Amino acid sequence: MIRFLHTSDWQLGMTRHFLTEGAQERYNQSRFDAIRTMGRIAKDEKCRFMLVCGDVFESNQVDRKAVARALEALKDVPVPVFLLPGNHDPLNAASVYRSSTFVERKPSHVQVIETATPIKVAEDVELVGAPWMSKRPVANPIDDAIKALTPANEVTRICMGHGAVDSLSPDQESAGIISVASLERALSERKIHFVALGDRHSLTNVGGGDRIWYSGTPEATDFRETQSGYALIVEIADGSVSAKGIQIGQWRFLERERVDLNTADDVEALRKSLDDIENKDRTVVRLNLVGSLSLALNGTLENHLLAAKDVFGAFDVRDDALLVLPDDTDFANLGFSGFADGTVQRLRSKITQDGDEGTVAREALMLLLRLARGAA
Repeated sequence: MIRFLHTSDWQLGMTRHFLTEGAQERYNQSRFDAIRTMGRIAKDEKCRFMLVCGDVFESNQVDRKAVARALEALKDVPVPVFLLPGNHDPLNAASVYRSSTFVERKPSHVQVIETATPIKVAEDVELVGAPWMSKRPVANPIDDAIKALTPANEVTRICMGHGAVDSLSPDQESAGIISVASLERALSERKIHFVALGDRHSLTNVGGGDRIWYSGTPEATDFRETQSGYALIVEIADGSVSAKGIQIGQWRFLERERVDLNTADDVEALRKSLDDIENKDRTVVRLNLVGSLSLALNGTLENHLLAAKDVFGAFDVRDDALLVLPDDTDFANLGFSGFADGTVQRLRSKITQDGDEGTVAREALMLLLRLARGAA
């Protein structure tokens, strides 16, 4: 029986431009913490080794502190670790894996996959990796790695690859695409027994069986990911394969694609839903607001959004589709007369117009209302 931990796309040193300085450091620390967490899981699950299938680092230009922190975390992993260079950190002349910081500090149980030559991990296990040697290869390195193999009848052979597969890619003709049919053919010919992939940030089973998997990234990186924040425990025994995802990540990226705001109840419901979110300091939120609000309700909304921005890891509001349309109650009891009242009426007549004129009229009315209420 062979059991191992499959992970990928750590992208250590990643910077998310929308995070504040404090949130960025928490985000960085979570990614290093994930390495130690996976090490503990590997021990608890009695894994023989850990496979990191590409993009260990965000780029070959990451600063030496990120490299040093990564290697310090890897010291705490109690099983052998195999690192595959991917498209973010290819094994070229400027590779981070050839930097003095990496070479001098690399723990002895950590090995970089530098060629597609099979590696004897144990008497009954071989590992075949397909490292990226450049950021834009003509073909995916896994193609040549598999073609060079003969059937493995005496050992279990695991293949490490990186890149998009054709069944999940919108551009099936682009360079670096992996053919799922070729992987399944290699599996049926017993050249390989399992394919551990990186590049896709969501935990994903590929093909018709249980032998081709993306592990996904251990920490979420974007709103588009459907099941990020996982590592995969793989067990191969008596010719059969089982795989289970284990949640690792501490961060969440939450997007509400449409938040309808038209009434006071809508605004209050949004406030409550934001307040109910747990672990706000490790949550990134994006809201797409639609509808129309009075000036008074929009002011209430802005106060709620400002309060949320103070506590979330990042908070992005897109309100191009939210109209602010002053109603009679907005101007009641403000005491406007003469020139001021005439100005209000002219602005109110223009707020429904398209283009800049309507936008300027709405903003002017909101400013006028705030000034009037402040004076009151």
